[in-house]
Amino acid sequence: MRAELVAVGTELLLGQIVNTHSAWLSQECSRLGIDVYYHTTVGDNQNRLKTVIQKAGSRSDLVIVTGGLGPTEDDLTKETVAEVLDIPLIEHTPSVAMLEQLFAERGMEIPPSNYKQAMVFKGGRVFPNRNGTAPGVAITHKKTTYVLLPGPPTELHPMFKLEVRPFLEELRIGNREVIISDVLRFYGIGESHLVEKVQDLLDSQDNPTIAPLAKEGEVTLRLTAKAPEKDQAESLIQPVKEEILVRVGRYVYGTDEETLEEVALQSLLKSGKTVGFAESCTGGLITEMLTSVPGASAAVKGGIVTYSDQAKVELLGVSPQVLENHGAISAEAAIAMAEGARQRLKTDYALSVTGVAGPDSAEGKPVGTVLIGLSEKQAPTRVFRLSLKGSREKIRIRAAKHALYVLQERIKKGEKTI
Repeated sequence: MRAELVAVGTELLLGQIVNTHSAWLSQECSRLGIDVYYHTTVGDNQNRLKTVIQKAGSRSDLVIVTGGLGPTEDDLTKETVAEVLDIPLIEHTPSVAMLEQLFAERGMEIPPSNYKQAMVFKGGRVFPNRNGTAPGVAITHKKTTYVLLPGPPTELHPMFKLEVRPFLEELRIGNREVIISDVLRFYGIGESHLVEKVQDLLDSQDNPTIAPLAKEGEVTLRLTAKAPEKDQAESLIQPVKEEILVRVGRYVYGTDEETLEEVALQSLLKSGKTVGFAESCTGGLITEMLTSVPGASAAVKGGIVTYSDQAKVELLGVSPQVLENHGAISAEAAIAMAEGARQRLKTDYALSVTGVAGPDSAEGKPVGTVLIGLSEKQAPTRVFRLSLKGSREKIRIRAAKHALYVLQERIKKGEKTI
């Protein structure tokens, strides 16, 4: 089954709202074994929407449209689809009753414009909206099924799970396939180098398919297989996954939806260790990333942001001579910051970050120079020097992720020596 997702709303084109629907619905369709071939975004313009619907119907078996089901004059999705398909809209009595009850419970009179939300396709399917005023609707016309859903996520998500998903499962009877994806997450290797290591697998891919994706400082490989049953799809993925791990497994830090911060925290919790941070150029970003994960309070003692030299001296006990002789952007400063944080926060590990995020160089060091210090009990403090590229924001993010990667790798090595 070939599917197409159409998001309606001028606010999406203006960038006032991010279109998260297409990503979420694509994931849901994938779980149902439905292939999504196209994503389209169109504004609240009836002529352009008409063109989009006509095109979608000519090439897809399933068209899911989100947005434009409200009571205002520019909410024209349902009316436009009805015109394109030449199918009349009729009043749906249960939807009228739900609207009237909802407004009565609020102690309000129902505005006349809201009644248009109770108009549905003749001979179609209606999906009740338990969280809003606009029901979802569906109609099949010339072998293409059109599903129209409300735009607000708080209405769309529960409606899809409770009403639309069972409807789509009915459509798929006799054409059932399961799509399974495994994601491998890499750090410490660039996308081009990773692709080079697995190029022959990419060249010969069929089922499963292999898709590389780069993000800030990380690379993922998504392995996707299609089969009649879940275990069959998994058996297709497994040998390819094992071959990838043989070649580049040492760079894998996690799988599926795991993040570096989640993996690092789980390693800390498993080992019973604690950590603290001393941050300069990252400005507390590492601490924020790790404490955003539930359960972080059991392992994270705190973070000290020392942006100025004075703060490094007063809060971390960095020697003024170190700063005078070597500068704040130096291995010596990174060591002193990490050791100061560990002593003051009384942790098993402490990480420090100092560097030049830009836009200008500092202390004669080019933009992107970053030093990470790792201090731990009964071991020498180590320093990792990075030369990062990109904007100020990218350098800060990559420095923070590298610090978490350093921590994760150190804990893994410690586990192996126990």
